Amino acid sequence: MGLFILRRLGVMILTALCLTFIVFFLTNLYPNLEKLAKTQGNMRMTDEEVVRWLDVRGYLEPLPVKYGQWLGVLPGYVGETASGQVTGRCISGELTADTAPRFCGVLQGDWGYSTVFRDGVWDIVIKRLALTGKLMFWVMLLMVPAALIIGVLAGMREGSKMDRSLSTVSIVSTATPEYVSGVILIAVFASSAVGLRWFNGTATGAMEDATFRNFFLPVFTIALYGMGYIARMTRASMAEVMTAQYIRTARLKGVSFRNVVVKHALRNALIAPFTVIMLQFPWLLNGVVIVETLFNYKGFGWTLVQAAGNNDIELLLGVSVVSVFVVLITQLISDIGYVYLNPRIRVT
Repeated sequence: MGLFILRRLGVMILTALCLTFIVFFLTNLYPNLEKLAKTQGNMRMTDEEVVRWLDVRGYLEPLPVKYGQWLGVLPGYVGETASGQVTGRCISGELTADTAPRFCGVLQGDWGYSTVFRDGVWDIVIKRLALTGKLMFWVMLLMVPAALIIGVLAGMREGSKMDRSLSTVSIVSTATPEYVSGVILIAVFASSAVGLRWFNGTATGAMEDATFRNFFLPVFTIALYGMGYIARMTRASMAEVMTAQYIRTARLKGVSFRNVVVKHALRNALIAPFTVIMLQFPWLLNGVVIVETLFNYKGFGWTLVQAAGNNDIELLLGVSVVSVFVVLITQLISDIGYVYLNPRIRVT
């Protein structure tokens, strides 16, 4: 198992480097850099002024060099403005060209500076990630038990009325995207047009003080979409297990149907859904973009939209790093958990 984890960690590091390099390449295309220069400098800049602005800030260096500086494995750039001011990646605040460190990248904890929020990228990412983490916690708490119950009930008696009814509900919830179900829920339960007004149509207040009234709609909107997918996977796995030979043998020995389901079928039926559940974490982290924007909940997904819409390169890179990290970690946990749940798998 130890060697298996080490190999996985090696693949994770290589994958993270490849994915972050692709994002770095796309965000550092010259049109994006030109837009950044004019946004931060002057919209009436000439082409020569744009090149000068980018040059003194290290944006025109070769891509591998810039990527190494951003990672922190190469010394940061040093430039000089037209007024004689020395600039550099590691030069900020009270740090001068003589006192600034040579290396200041992601590996050293320097994630850059957000041009939109006027704050350090690391501080922004941690704050917004905590807000989305709170949202994800309540979504998983609602989604996973409900999906497993629906899937197990549907798969226990394949082809029954209960199976067909619950399967239909699962398909409808999965086929309805969040931006549709969210708008419908707001129109029915939060809009003055219908008159119910049971919940708030915005979740901004939930950032500081989450209550059932201001937090239920975004939680239920996300859970409703993911619930159907997990339920369908659980139903298919449960239906397959219920037709296994050892289940038939247990029934012939007189074991009650309840004990057959709980003691014999349930654990084996949860092997496939476990992987699906673990994959919900990266989906939740990046899939909440629509819901957080719809309900004005300023979490991780909302920050991603702001960074992309305002060409905030450093913040966009920081968000991408966190997203890659979460995806790779959840996949590693999923692989390890799958080995423990399925004793037929041997790890060498």
